[in-house]
Amino acid sequence: MKWGALAARAIVAGAIMFAPQAGRTQDVRGEIEGIVKEYLATHPDDVGKIATEYMIKHPEAMAVIIAAMLKYRSPAKANAGASTAGAPAATAPTAAEHSAAIADNAALLLSSPHQVTLGNPHGDVTLVEFFDYSCGFCKRALPDMLTLIKDDPKLRIVLKEFPILGPGSVDAARIAVAVRMQDPDGQKYLAFHQELLAASGPASSDKALAVAQHQGLDMVRLQRDMASDEVKTTLAEDMKLASELGVRATPSYVIGKDLVVGAVGLAALKGQIDTARKQVAN
Repeated sequence: MKWGALAARAIVAGAIMFAPQAGRTQDVRGEIEGIVKEYLATHPDDVGKIATEYMIKHPEAMAVIIAAMLKYRSPAKANAGASTAGAPAATAPTAAEHSAAIADNAALLLSSPHQVTLGNPHGDVTLVEFFDYSCGFCKRALPDMLTLIKDDPKLRIVLKEFPILGPGSVDAARIAVAVRMQDPDGQKYLAFHQELLAASGPASSDKALAVAQHQGLDMVRLQRDMASDEVKTTLAEDMKLASELGVRATPSYVIGKDLVVGAVGLAALKGQIDTARKQVAN
């Protein structure tokens, strides 16, 4: 392999896995940025080709890239009760655009073979939640989802991994998908989901693996499944679906024709579910 291609691969991998972090000295960062800029300027086609190849092979890495990019965008007022990357409000889709996108993506949103389904699998209304294991608001909203499962026997719940809060979130999501792969009825996944979201602080690979082991998962199989195409496909599908729907914060819910952003509380979720039931009845 030519030195240029090798260096480009290192640049791409480094940008993905080690987006700017606290603790790196300014002089080292400046030196690295200078080297990267020089290489990008002199080998644009080479880098573009390699970056494309990497994304095709590792689509789940887009979560880390998107999170790192959005962190440096111009700040805007965040949605109340949601962990968000702070996208400018002027570019936010309208309610009508959300509804149209939900209708256009209904198959993947409601019936993907790569999702987790809880509650009544034949429920008359489906609540879809996009979440991140590092999201404090998702942690706060967890009891709402558990109460809905217990109190509403006609409700179907779908969980979508949306790891936008850094590499630890992506690692936890990969492990969560591997948990789902060895748990057809979703009960072990739900126990894993509850325990990991209940943990304090941001998610990490170590935390997620410890929870999986505590819940009695087959750890040998888990490690094998984490590297599978199913994990890559699931995360890539969820990220693409979130983009299509205009989901930009966690937790975000799709209920009926509406997108609900933030930890809005149990009463608000029940109200949206009632509205969706009326829409189905009509």
